[in-house]
Amino acid sequence: MKLVAGLGNPGKEYEGTPHNVGFQVVDLLLKQLGISGFQQKFKSQFLQTSVKGEACIFIKPQTFMNRSGLAVAECANFYKIPIENIVIISDDLDLPPGKARFRYGGGHGGHNGLRSIIDSLANNQFRRVRIGIGRPAGKRNVVGHVLGRWSKAEEKFALSVIYLVLNELMSFLETTKFENTSFSAPELA
Repeated sequence: MKLVAGLGNPGKEYEGTPHNVGFQVVDLLLKQLGISGFQQKFKSQFLQTSVKGEACIFIKPQTFMNRSGLAVAECANFYKIPIENIVIISDDLDLPPGKARFRYGGGHGGHNGLRSIIDSLANNQFRRVRIGIGRPAGKRNVVGHVLGRWSKAEEKFALSVIYLVLNELMSFLETTKFENTSFSAPELA
């Protein structure tokens, strides 16, 4: 069994913000799989399905970013999902829009959602996909940046790399292949 958790904040006011890119990736992945029908379970929007004969769970925690670990741990513990079969998708300030990084294990890098998950699982060896959102320009603060709106150029770069990420996530779901690697939008390569 595999668990894919996209991080974000619940509520219409957060839709389309850089901080909710994890939710966006899960939605696009499920669209690519031709699956819909979230239900409320484990403090999350929850969907269970089968990909190539293996059970897969997709969640979008509804606990707000800083408490994402509560939802992820509740689901992972209930189904006894091995840590190496958990993938967390989050935004990353230290990567520019149009860049993404797959990584196995590691720290939270200052990301409160990842910090919450590490604390709640008491383990940092899960897999993670980090989508670049870049640091704020000028005098804009970090909170205003992550909860603000993408510029047209940032959104274009982010979507371009997200489609590359979706292919890699499909490979993980179908084969459990997951390499530590980085991706760049074609326009940035």
